Amino acid sequence: MASPMQAFGRHCVKNFFQYYNCCSKTNSTIFSCLLLLLLLSATAISKSIINTLPGYKGDLPFKLETGYVSVGELDDVQLFYYFIESEGSPKEDPLMIWLTGGPGCSGFSGIAYETGPLNFNTQDFNGNFPTFILNPYSWTKAASVIFLDAPVGTGFSYADNTESYAMDDEMSAAQIYEFLRKWLKDHPMFTSNDFYMTGESYSGITIPIIVQEIYKGNEVGKEPLIKLKGYVLASPLTSEHDDKNSRVEYAHRLTLLSDGLYESVKRNCNAEYVNVDPNNADCVKDLQIVTECLEKVNLPQILEPECSFTSPNSTTKIKWERRLFEEDPTDFLLSSPQHSKLWCRNYNYALSYMWANDKSVQQALGVREGTVKEWLRCNKDLAYTKTVSSSLAYHQYLLYNTNYRALIYSGDHDMNIPYLSTHAWINSLNLSISQDWKPWFVDAQVAGYSMKYYYHGYHLTYATVKGGGHTASEYKPKECLAMLYRWLAYYPL
Repeated sequence: MASPMQAFGRHCVKNFFQYYNCCSKTNSTIFSCLLLLLLLSATAISKSIINTLPGYKGDLPFKLETGYVSVGELDDVQLFYYFIESEGSPKEDPLMIWLTGGPGCSGFSGIAYETGPLNFNTQDFNGNFPTFILNPYSWTKAASVIFLDAPVGTGFSYADNTESYAMDDEMSAAQIYEFLRKWLKDHPMFTSNDFYMTGESYSGITIPIIVQEIYKGNEVGKEPLIKLKGYVLASPLTSEHDDKNSRVEYAHRLTLLSDGLYESVKRNCNAEYVNVDPNNADCVKDLQIVTECLEKVNLPQILEPECSFTSPNSTTKIKWERRLFEEDPTDFLLSSPQHSKLWCRNYNYALSYMWANDKSVQQALGVREGTVKEWLRCNKDLAYTKTVSSSLAYHQYLLYNTNYRALIYSGDHDMNIPYLSTHAWINSLNLSISQDWKPWFVDAQVAGYSMKYYYHGYHLTYATVKGGGHTASEYKPKECLAMLYRWLAYYPL
């Protein structure tokens, strides 16, 4: 939290007039304010080059930088980032920012489980300090990537004032845009690189907003100009209602619901499964049977085991208010998961809590002591208001006004945000089709299916990842890196 002197300094610099009023009283006050102005401007960005990390033997084989960028009206929101320079050609390769989603999931989750160069060594974990192995399919093979802890309250990001933790979709997007501009001003060597916004899940709401803000900022000449070429969205939330509503049809297509039950619930509920009329007895009855069929299915990847506190024989009511994203029962996870005969993917996530909450790790990363009480992979207690019910209008704006490229992909075994709803809203844009549904391959095997669309200069590629879950690159890293390489090179998938 801010010291009294820091709070005073930020009060002084809130705007020019406040600064003038504050700093025109006495000579000593003038000196204090000017000193604080210099200190605050100098600390708007703080960064460290990290050569070694606890849990990794030897020097890191890639360039890692961590730091904070101050954003917000008073520069009192401190967004923490991990920057990994491209392992290929940093001068020519694109620059990306990766938003993990949630909202509230740390960028480190992306580094250690999905698109980053490190993976926890889960095979050899014996209950002691976690160790790392290298991910041969890191996206840093193709690009330089900023992994950001956003919004504030995520990962190691924090605010100096309690009030600044209150956040919503538009505010978060504005702060991320501000972060990018300040980061690029401090890293001018990357202003000439092609830039892509990338992320997954809930970032399907915020990324289209940010892309629109970057476009508008570039149009009016905001410095630095960001050489934005497009955006990449993985299993993106676009409309929470539509994405959740599509789960029933998806479950039927994957034989989790019978033909008879699906036709009955579709007819009795008029294909509306989220905003259910409690007086519609036939609909409620059908949904209770649907719930019985699906409540023990793992939403992020339907082929993997569902791990929860409840008994398989417990009775439940309609469960369409279930959390949209994967559960994260950390107390359960940290109670010696290695002794369980049933493997669950969440066991792997436990290692990140053990690692990131270690004091030596936080010192190595340059985390400011005392700013975060406990690191959480996904903070579900953010003071966050979801103010954008659908990001579809932002996609429409971009296709009508820009010549950007978009890559949108879904794991085809994800029931959190089924491919059906994502493909449906893409089709609703009424784009022209340049390539109809066809398979794409990795190692001469079908890796998924794709379509390509366009509207004047705007181009959109949609792809499924065969066997992928909600975080497709976590389940199918080789295929997802191949997809990214080809798309960045303007090759067919």
